[in-house]
Amino acid sequence: MSRPPLCLTVAGSDSGGGAGIQADLKTMLALGVHGMSVVTAVTAQNSLGVRGAWELPAEAVRAQYRAVVDDIGVQAVKTGMLSSAVLVETVAELLADTAAPAVVDPVGVSKHGDALLAASALDAVRTRLLPRATVATPNLDEVAQLTGIEVGSEDDMRRAADAVLGFGPRWALIKGGHLAAHGGEAVDLLTDGAAEHWLRAPRHDNRHTHGTGCTLASAIAAGLAQGADVPEAVTAAKEYVTGAIAAGFALGAGIGPVDHAWRWRSR
Repeated sequence: MSRPPLCLTVAGSDSGGGAGIQADLKTMLALGVHGMSVVTAVTAQNSLGVRGAWELPAEAVRAQYRAVVDDIGVQAVKTGMLSSAVLVETVAELLADTAAPAVVDPVGVSKHGDALLAASALDAVRTRLLPRATVATPNLDEVAQLTGIEVGSEDDMRRAADAVLGFGPRWALIKGGHLAAHGGEAVDLLTDGAAEHWLRAPRHDNRHTHGTGCTLASAIAAGLAQGADVPEAVTAAKEYVTGAIAAGFALGAGIGPVDHAWRWRSR
């Protein structure tokens, strides 16, 4: 039997199963790649929010990463919650020693508004992590954190992309899902500073969107692991996430998750 492509997520755990490592591995399985994981933090969270978070030591993160990459290998890496400057710097060093493409999701806050990245880590994200990224995937809140740009229009998205590219990633994907100016569309901008790709999809009237950012970044990484170029991987990931949002379901008393298995359930 042939081996599937290999994809590694470096992120925090979500005990509710909607985001983080759990969402990443579900996405990778759904898209036909073998998912592997490096846990950076453990959270106690559910549909209502994050009750607590415990960061793992840098040596534990490094040991997990080296154990996977040195023995099994990897064809794409996705990073998510890194929480502190020490972990950001540790993961940036590991990525620098890895030839595989890297999708960096600069996770700042949870869907419920809970902080997942220390303010003191922002400079390390800008100067150490983003230069290692093949694709950086900030949402509008993370754009504001990283660049100071408040996005209210498509022109603002261009300015934000230029600012993010200034930190060194090869491509920037500015996720405009929260852009109020496009009530009927979810608009994202992918650019490398030369080519522009505007990705538009219907905005679904569904509040159960927990894990959207993790799922999108993991879907991009899965596409890259399969050999797609960046625009192809991002376009396919956008289609997958749009379907997952449409199929999002209630869970608990708060915000439910997107449905990572929507393609299976719709058959």
